[in-house]
Amino acid sequence: MSQEKKFVPYVSSDTNMKEFTVRALLIGVVLAIVLGAANAYLGLKAGMTIAATYPAAVIGMAVLKVFKGSILEENFARTVGSIGESMAAGAIFTLPAFYISGVWNDTTFTSMKSYITASLILVAGGVLGVLFVALLRRVMVEDPNLPFPESVAASEIHKSGRAGSGGSKYLFTAMISGAVIKLTGDLKWFAADFTAMFKSAKATFAGNHTLQTGFSLGAPSISPAYLGVGYIIGPRLASMNFSGSVMAWGLMVPMLLAVLGPDFVSSIAPNGVAPDSSAAWINAANVVWMQIVRLIAIGGMLVAACYTLYRMRGSLITGLKRSVKDLRKATKGVETTERTERDLKASWILLGICASAVLTFFITYFIFETTILVAIVAATIMIVLAFFFAAVSGYLVGIIGSSNNPISGLTLTALVVSALILVACGVDSEHGGIAAVLGVSAIVCVAAAVGGEMFQDLKAGYILGGTPWKMQCGDLIGVAVTGFVMFGVLILLNLGDIKSGGTGFGGANLPAPQAGLMATIAKGIIGGQMAWALIIIGMLLCGAFILMGISSPMLIFVGMYLPINTVFAIFIGGMIKGILDYFVAKRKCTENQKTQVENTGVLMASGFIAGEALMGLLIAIFAVFNIFVGKLVPLANPSYAVGFLILALIGYFLVKVPLNKAKQNV
Repeated sequence: MSQEKKFVPYVSSDTNMKEFTVRALLIGVVLAIVLGAANAYLGLKAGMTIAATYPAAVIGMAVLKVFKGSILEENFARTVGSIGESMAAGAIFTLPAFYISGVWNDTTFTSMKSYITASLILVAGGVLGVLFVALLRRVMVEDPNLPFPESVAASEIHKSGRAGSGGSKYLFTAMISGAVIKLTGDLKWFAADFTAMFKSAKATFAGNHTLQTGFSLGAPSISPAYLGVGYIIGPRLASMNFSGSVMAWGLMVPMLLAVLGPDFVSSIAPNGVAPDSSAAWINAANVVWMQIVRLIAIGGMLVAACYTLYRMRGSLITGLKRSVKDLRKATKGVETTERTERDLKASWILLGICASAVLTFFITYFIFETTILVAIVAATIMIVLAFFFAAVSGYLVGIIGSSNNPISGLTLTALVVSALILVACGVDSEHGGIAAVLGVSAIVCVAAAVGGEMFQDLKAGYILGGTPWKMQCGDLIGVAVTGFVMFGVLILLNLGDIKSGGTGFGGANLPAPQAGLMATIAKGIIGGQMAWALIIIGMLLCGAFILMGISSPMLIFVGMYLPINTVFAIFIGGMIKGILDYFVAKRKCTENQKTQVENTGVLMASGFIAGEALMGLLIAIFAVFNIFVGKLVPLANPSYAVGFLILALIGYFLVKVPLNKAKQNV
């Protein structure tokens, strides 16, 4: 007989316990919408999202505790709730590209046709991700070689919640604080940003050429969300991110201003601004950064994404091989009577996949107005890439967790492959080519994001004793609801920024770096509109970073692409986490104490992010309906010093509270 120990879930398979209930489903759907909207806001501004598994677990536990819900109900609510972050990631990485590339303009972006198109794209990708995961769940989740670190952590949160050690108070307190700080900042009760320009003296060189430049000094934005992001990614990654901003504003912008000269500064000065004033130089610096430096950053991100996938080539190749092998096993249909081993029926899964392919054909042919050949090819590409990338995404999540899953790199690969194949089929920018490429890439992106998150949740459910088919049904409902909500969130954020004086997606307030990259690549391949000189400079620069041995060049170029105030705030958040790590090491905390510190800090940081993001969304709604919060009771001269004090207080509590929590668990 085999001596191999059989895995025993927290709730045994023969236990009859409440799981798929109306209250758990409603809580999960609400969490999916709320956390998805918060991540959409954060991703468009900071270029990254946060894993929603932990906040969804804590909030779901806190609410269900009132109703005396079971641990399987908590698991179900977390599974549905966390899927919103994946849908948001797929939406923000791709859908703003339709706007940035010019496929949709200010009018068409807000039209009912665009809303339906975008929603169908999101739902198709989400459904495919869930169905492919259901097809491959058993082999992936039960593989002992895939540790699924974040799934184990999520299951431990649920177990500890049963013992009464939940951390919901930290999460909710931070959420309220983040929302209040965001609101008061927009009310102009303090200055949330500060920028100054220092001009150098003119110097004369050979040939009577004069040289003058300016250095723009940006202070960190007073943003709980950005501090939370920096705290979560840690000091090393936050520093790498900030180094890109330092390179952009400390090297590239001053150097280009010196070359272009004062005449350039004067020529683009806005009306009413003195040609040689600090305001004129700040404007010129922003123009140089927006139109030159960011294109260099896009070139760097392109190579960095490829490099990230290259470094993971072993895992990717293994994942691709496994996906083919697992598909063969899955299609044989393994019958089981155990509750914890039942998935959706294979016949329903295959029917849903076929329906998604038909939907992709419909969108490509009837809405994007391509040829029948292109529509058929697009649907075929979508199914193949979505399957492989959902499987690969799940494999990577099993190794490194969903927070480190390179979704943007997988999406970029899908975009390039789709563009090259569709160009070979004869598409161009005049006949829906760019839209078709972006549409296929968006579906693949959502499928990969949902696939990774779903594998993670199913592994946590496997540990806790959840029923797979119920979790899969819950996620199908979750992706359907959030799919029809998420584009509305994007419309509100874009319109709110424009009506508040911004430029919408791609601008300083909503830079949407991944979508900008997707738009540039799609236009470059399909329409031949790529600024290749600047793109190549960025590619060569990234190559130099790789030769230097820099492990994460993508973060550097994202730092170049984002506004310096944003990146500076993320950097400060990383430094706060570094200070906390220093005190944890100095006090020689036990492993249990370190876990308490880590969990408490992450919950607080997540709360700050969610609070500011949700208030930012509410303010955007006010702006769309001409209720300008910033004009209600603003101060005449808001002080940045007050904002800096708020920043210091946030940092103090992000260090003090987790350390106090550790003291309570000596």
